[in-house]
Amino acid sequence: MAQILLYLRQKGYKPLLESPLTVLLELEKLIALCPTHTRRSEESVQLQQFSTPLPLAYLVAKAGFIQATDLVLEPSAGTGLLAQMAKLHSASLMLNELTPDRSKILRRLFPGTPLFSVNAEQINDYLAGKTQPSVVLMNPPFSASPKINSRNPDATKRHINSALQRLADGGRLITITANWFSPNNSTWRETFVRWHSEARVLMSVGVSGKVYSKHGTQIDTRITVIDKVPADSSEIPCITETLDLPEILPLIQQLPGRSSLTLPQASQWNAATIKAAVVPAKVVKLPTKRTALAKPESSAEISDVVVLEYEVIEWMASEGLKDTLYETYRPQRIRIKDALPHPSLLCESAALALVSPPAPTYKPHLPRNIITQGLLSEAQLESVIYAGQAHCEFLSGSYIVDDSWDNVTLAATGEENAVKFRRGWFLGDGTGAGKGRQCAGIILDNWCQGRRKAIWVSKSSALIEDARRDWCALGGSEKDIIDLGNIKLGDPIPFTQGILFCTYSTLRSQKGGKSRLKQIVEWAGKEFDGAIAYDECHSMGNAMAIEGKLGMVAASQQGIVGLRLQNALPSARVIYVSATGATKVSNLSYANRLGLWQSGDFPFTSREDFVESISV
Repeated sequence: MAQILLYLRQKGYKPLLESPLTVLLELEKLIALCPTHTRRSEESVQLQQFSTPLPLAYLVAKAGFIQATDLVLEPSAGTGLLAQMAKLHSASLMLNELTPDRSKILRRLFPGTPLFSVNAEQINDYLAGKTQPSVVLMNPPFSASPKINSRNPDATKRHINSALQRLADGGRLITITANWFSPNNSTWRETFVRWHSEARVLMSVGVSGKVYSKHGTQIDTRITVIDKVPADSSEIPCITETLDLPEILPLIQQLPGRSSLTLPQASQWNAATIKAAVVPAKVVKLPTKRTALAKPESSAEISDVVVLEYEVIEWMASEGLKDTLYETYRPQRIRIKDALPHPSLLCESAALALVSPPAPTYKPHLPRNIITQGLLSEAQLESVIYAGQAHCEFLSGSYIVDDSWDNVTLAATGEENAVKFRRGWFLGDGTGAGKGRQCAGIILDNWCQGRRKAIWVSKSSALIEDARRDWCALGGSEKDIIDLGNIKLGDPIPFTQGILFCTYSTLRSQKGGKSRLKQIVEWAGKEFDGAIAYDECHSMGNAMAIEGKLGMVAASQQGIVGLRLQNALPSARVIYVSATGATKVSNLSYANRLGLWQSGDFPFTSREDFVESISV
């Protein structure tokens, strides 16, 4: 269906400029030329993923009387045909799609559009506090719910209930359901009556099953239109027989328009003001294929950069430990003017809430729209501030690093080739905080200050799509993310700037005297002072030999190479990123930039001393 959407864009149908019947008949002819969809994945069958037929999507959008000032929500966006119909009217969009593969399609088809990955049965709860849409176009699963193997007829009702709650007062919801979900069906009559008592059910009409014939089913469906305004009568208009789409078109054209509805100001519908979802989608590992390296292209130019101003406030301790295990979290020492709260609830342990955070002085350089458009929440901006604060400092003492980048010794006063190590920072937030977005924000801060090289190390090659998503959401370009896997081992990296993405397994690979580590260091340069983000840094957990149950356990190559990269680039701004980085004390043995151990003025004289002392 994505191919149909791309063809539609190329063809350039303009529903506002053409005769509606002409457009509808042209779309029906187009669909007739398409092959029938007969093969489906297990996931597609379980979740009832039937894309909206193009002519039906056109009618649904037509029923919305969509205007350029509208914000349109599609709670089960699939591959985006309903969204595309709204976009033809120049409306702003916010999309939601639970499954990772379809989410990736949507990111490519609608770059920069807010995209959520939550169960649409609770869309109102997940999007609490966000801008409300003025139009909802939806084609929810008719009787399927995530993690429920059996059919669930209540799924349709739950989807519509939640979307109707999210809809702004005066807005319009148009939904496609199974034909049995009707006001005339005694099972669902009460549901429609309840909706009609709070809103106004304008129309409910059955659609002939042949509309879905190219999608491999002949199920009869139904279009229901609801305005979120007080009902002017108790009657619910319902057509029991199923009609063909050209027969339904006049009924839709007779619907009352929305020009008289009381809607919020158009400025509120700017999709850029909505924060993108931080609920991470499950990553599906796909087989990778090495492609020819594209010619290096220029990276994104970031404009309107400003110094982020904030107010440092006095920290106030709470009354003491409470019976609760967790406390609601928000930044305790800073207040950023106009910064938006985090889109999901954040919490911290009750004990940690009693510890005063340090008062920062560092001020990041970021594009103005990061604040005005809410691209980073208040809590995420706090991470950028504290990371920058740490990176302004160097660890005490000077050191000599040997040519293998393995051995680090304390340098004598005035000794040549001595280096100082820049302090690193550990980002240990849990799921829901948006660690990828925070990482991108820290890199963006450096980017805006002229440090146009960065290194992003992660666990899986599939996570490069997440890195691209988070970087592009902040105004960067996909071209800025360089996939090291597409560059031959030993070849110079032909980019003068960019974010070099590689996996831990790639980082440790070597052959014939050539190594990825050396390739990266040569690209970065010995004076490199940009960011190195160790995403999922617990992958380096065994960076030192430890005593196991059956004797000594050797250090892992991933951990060793991760340390070598830090030693080779002493001025790099290191970020350790993991929600599970400290499940065991020994797993922190890679984090030598935190200033916990080293010869000289440190809490512990060595990694071994640190691990042994803390483990006791």
